Amino acid sequence: MAGSKSAPRRPRANPVHALRLPDQRRLDPAIKALFATCVEKLGFVPNVLRSFTLRPAKLEHFRKYSNELLLGESGLTRLEREMIAVVVSSVNHCHYCLIAHGAAVRQLSGDARLGDQLVANYRAAALSRRQRAMLDFVWKLSETPAMMAESDRAALRRAGFSDEDIFDIAEIAGFFAASNRLASALDTRPNPEYYDIGR
Repeated sequence: MAGSKSAPRRPRANPVHALRLPDQRRLDPAIKALFATCVEKLGFVPNVLRSFTLRPAKLEHFRKYSNELLLGESGLTRLEREMIAVVVSSVNHCHYCLIAHGAAVRQLSGDARLGDQLVANYRAAALSRRQRAMLDFVWKLSETPAMMAESDRAALRRAGFSDEDIFDIAEIAGFFAASNRLASALDTRPNPEYYDIGR
């Protein structure tokens, strides 16, 4: 309407996050030490960890659980676990996790195209029978969880997965379904460094 004024846009509270994060200089010494380790090993502090400074008591729980799922003992390779993270995030259109875990897929696989294909549509990627069965399961679990049936688990067993592996696939998918929602709700932005990893 002519002459009408739109409401002024509220400035972003933080360039990496929609909410106002605590002053990073005043964080608990243990969190500062963790962030220093991130900078030493990665060159940056992942913004998902910065988001947990809003609830610092939960940061270590989140870090330990995510590390256990992605790095702990399992019949799944590290690459397969990151592939699960990407496909779940593709279903949920999670900007942060698609960029961060797409970078991990590129790095672990040594194949920049694989990371990008999984982000866009895993069915376009040249996958092994095992990987395709795993990602078909993950996609269905993420998109229509109430439709999961014994036939879906049977398909994983035929592809060579044990029942322990099936548990791990489901647990990782569930974890990232929750992480996607948290990152999307808070508008947590991926670190710029992720875009160049594995290119």
